[in-house]
Amino acid sequence: MGGLRGVAASFVVPGPSGMAIRAGLKGLTRQDETVLRQVGALLGSLASRDLKARCAAGLAHDSEQWARRKRALTGPSSSRWAGSITRSTHDQWALARRGQLAHIQSLRAGVETIRHRLARPVGAKGAKGAPGGYRSRREWFAKSRRLYVLQDRLEEVRADWEAGRVRVVRGGKKPARARHHLKAGLSEEQWRLRWQAERWFLQADGESGKRYGNETIRLTPDGEVSIKLPAPLAGLANAPHGRYVLACRIVFRHREEEWADRIAAHRAVAYRINYDTDRNRWYVTASWQIPQVRTVPLEAARAGGLVEVDMNADHLAAWRLDEHGNPVGAPRRFVYRLTGSAQHRDAQVRHALIRLLHWTARRGLAFAIEDLDFAADKTREKHGRRKRFRKLISGLPTARLRARLVSMAAELGVTVVAVDPAYTSRWGAQHWQKPLTSKNRKPTRHEAAAVAIGRRALGCPIRRRTAPPPHDRSDRAGHRTVQARPGSPGREGPRPRIPGPRTRSAGAGRGAKAGDQRAHNRSGHTAEHESWHQDSLPLSF
Repeated sequence: MGGLRGVAASFVVPGPSGMAIRAGLKGLTRQDETVLRQVGALLGSLASRDLKARCAAGLAHDSEQWARRKRALTGPSSSRWAGSITRSTHDQWALARRGQLAHIQSLRAGVETIRHRLARPVGAKGAKGAPGGYRSRREWFAKSRRLYVLQDRLEEVRADWEAGRVRVVRGGKKPARARHHLKAGLSEEQWRLRWQAERWFLQADGESGKRYGNETIRLTPDGEVSIKLPAPLAGLANAPHGRYVLACRIVFRHREEEWADRIAAHRAVAYRINYDTDRNRWYVTASWQIPQVRTVPLEAARAGGLVEVDMNADHLAAWRLDEHGNPVGAPRRFVYRLTGSAQHRDAQVRHALIRLLHWTARRGLAFAIEDLDFAADKTREKHGRRKRFRKLISGLPTARLRARLVSMAAELGVTVVAVDPAYTSRWGAQHWQKPLTSKNRKPTRHEAAAVAIGRRALGCPIRRRTAPPPHDRSDRAGHRTVQARPGSPGREGPRPRIPGPRTRSAGAGRGAKAGDQRAHNRSGHTAEHESWHQDSLPLSF
């Protein structure tokens, strides 16, 4: 492979396993908001206490400690609130452990990169896949100091990992740090309200077989919302059995029929109530599990061709390929802009995916996309001074686009095939950009990469088959580039240089295949491979 990494096999992406919808709580009275704030603050304090106990247990935690924690929370709340709090605590602790492991891997990669570059001479250029030395002695000295800093951090985080210690901030580390660096237009009172809202706890897990699928936060088919109050706040109830009914009615604008059918059958539905301080609005989110969509076999997805998509910083480049790997029609481009707020960026990605999926569904095809993950490529130790490139790959919404794409494609019945992104842009430009260029069409590098992605998804090599040379000019035209079969090892790599007389890299008779060449009309080697002597003419009498 010449130092190139291996290419993973393509696979069909499984469908989503859950669903979530959201609606606004419009028409709340002042009493309703007061009750929601008190319930959220009380349960939030219990959740903070439970998280502290779970982090203190570390790796020694077991089911007996879980039951003990749940009994401690049942008294000041209820058994169902305690179950929701402990389950949320476990999810938060597991997320912190995964983030801790990713941080260790990032620090280890940075330490290895700095060590490698420090060992190279100052100003040495890098090779393929290996960075060179630093530009100056000043930069070399600064990086040598940074190496010790990263090593100390790595040892500290590794010690926490082995001991099972995690560092979690309920409400988020970013809002906590914002207290010391208030932005323009954000006062201390506004920050405190936002901080408290992030730490409130108003979510309840569903239970199948119970009325409307949830006993703690209950939503009826006509949109009525009622909450089971914790024991200390039972005096605020305005309905029997210690419940508080909100004055407003909710309407789900999206998937309302699915939600109504589910609660009518008393199937589990989880609810979460949150407060948006910027908009001064309350929202309720309903979520439930769905049977995972059965994926079609890879060979069935390849039948009839695919639509290939190359994701970029500002657009999606798509091209259709037939079952043989040949581009059909003209390429398409679906533009989006990753500027503005997070909601605006998410809407831009969603609108681009809608156009792409509708264009694909009209043709009845599956489409292929790269399985991108830039988690290991965002460090400054790998790309050094290339700040614009680091900012570019950090801004690509790979995770959000993948999640949106899978859920939206499942609704339209479109199959998604994920391929390894290794060398698709480079080989697509090398083998397809120039052949697809004509007087009326000049494909970009990204559109050529889409062709390379599609050929890899179809099981074809990215390298295209070229026409054979003319019969009378085979020596001048050169050898034919033979296309490897799908099962041939190393077919994705560069073709090795074979020495021989035609390549002029070895003398006549010294090539690797010189001994295998045969004459056309007789057995034995050709004249250039052995000495030749002409027999004398017979004498005539």
